[in-house]
Amino acid sequence: MFKIIIKENYDEVSDAAFEVMKEVLDSTENPVLGLATGSSPVGLYQRMIKDHEETGRSYKDILTFNLDEYVGLPRDHEQSYWTFMHENLFNHIDIPDENVHVPLGIGDDPEQNCVDYENELVKHEIAVQVLGIGSDGHIAFNEPGCPFDTPTHLMDLTEQTRRDNARFFENDIDQVPTRAITMGLASIMRAKRIILIATGKNKAEAVYGMLKGPKTTDCPASILQDHPDVTVCLDKDAASLL
Repeated sequence: MFKIIIKENYDEVSDAAFEVMKEVLDSTENPVLGLATGSSPVGLYQRMIKDHEETGRSYKDILTFNLDEYVGLPRDHEQSYWTFMHENLFNHIDIPDENVHVPLGIGDDPEQNCVDYENELVKHEIAVQVLGIGSDGHIAFNEPGCPFDTPTHLMDLTEQTRRDNARFFENDIDQVPTRAITMGLASIMRAKRIILIATGKNKAEAVYGMLKGPKTTDCPASILQDHPDVTVCLDKDAASLL
């Protein structure tokens, strides 16, 4: 079931997303948080940091699981999602590194890394999962055509996704990794609640497909039509086709 919130701009969208996150943090003792990278959730994370600083809310006993990670980037690479999460959230709150889970994109056996991550993930119920959405309708790195029943797995990234992400790699698509480890669609659907954040006209078609289109692997986010509790936080541009 979707609850759709439409706001004027990114700041107001981030405020709305934080209100949902705050509900979970206030009502659940040490909730397990599912987190996302990319530009969409940065405003939410800024509000979580501000709340931590102003209210003293502690994260020292909270576990986090991130959606995905590029294959082949060491954790200290400036564009790894491990680095992104530390720069944008973890370094500014009191969460210990042992409570942080980000898929491991390096090593000799990325397939085993996927199995290990999923095995750890299934031990916990994620109280709330933060998501963005790609311009082609992907969530996490589950690209169009990805089966709905996938656990954590390796994904070949489409040219569209790599083009969209080239802005983080000096606008050079050749620097963008070609594969990622990602929570599968089945993994994401186990979360108790979901917050999906989308802003900008380039997300409007994907948002429409997720909310109004047929449930199809052509738009992986359309699987969320089957989830009981999804709050979709949009600006007017992202909602323009609804």
